[in-house]
Amino acid sequence: MLERFIENHQFNYIREQVETIRDSRKKSLPSSVLQAVIDLANAKIAFLFPEATSAQLAMLDVSKLQTDEAYDGFIDELRPHVRSFPQVSEQQVKKMFPKQKKLRLPDAAELNVNRMSYMSWNDLRSNRKYIVCEKDHQLMGIELKASSNAKKNICAFCNQLAEVSYCVTITKAKQAKNPDYYKAIGTYICTDSASCNENMTNLDALMTFVETALKE
Repeated sequence: MLERFIENHQFNYIREQVETIRDSRKKSLPSSVLQAVIDLANAKIAFLFPEATSAQLAMLDVSKLQTDEAYDGFIDELRPHVRSFPQVSEQQVKKMFPKQKKLRLPDAAELNVNRMSYMSWNDLRSNRKYIVCEKDHQLMGIELKASSNAKKNICAFCNQLAEVSYCVTITKAKQAKNPDYYKAIGTYICTDSASCNENMTNLDALMTFVETALKE
């Protein structure tokens, strides 16, 4: 049975480490320096999987890769072991966004669930962006108002220069003394969530933003 033990962001991080080794080999570095780069990459990758079995760690070992074909083959062999994003039903989405009676859902055929750390789609009619992510096997969703004009900037989630929109959401935070109190938070997020998912190497910024938005 095929074991899917790698999260999308971990796969991206591993790919990043492999590219570091590939580039280092092309620079004709002293053998001791190159070995240090390889050992550090291996240590960083292993650190992501504290509960990995010996067989899994062997699969993740990058120490013997030396050619472009080997690098590419290594990444290709890992792809089937990347965990898919949980299946999200229409009922689940509507429950997460109960105020949106005419919510347009993304076309499932257009979603690459094998390359997703979060699910997101844009409603161009209302300039709204919807995000669904998972924590502790629970799905969470937030609705954001997106600026109509995208521009080049650093995305908060993937930390890459990309076409982004400034997105704002109203948090669930309340003040007992002021029933009219509300708090808005905003950040720059990739307009293309597929590209964002392919670049994310950790979930820290995504989860912090979503948890802050949903914290009461």
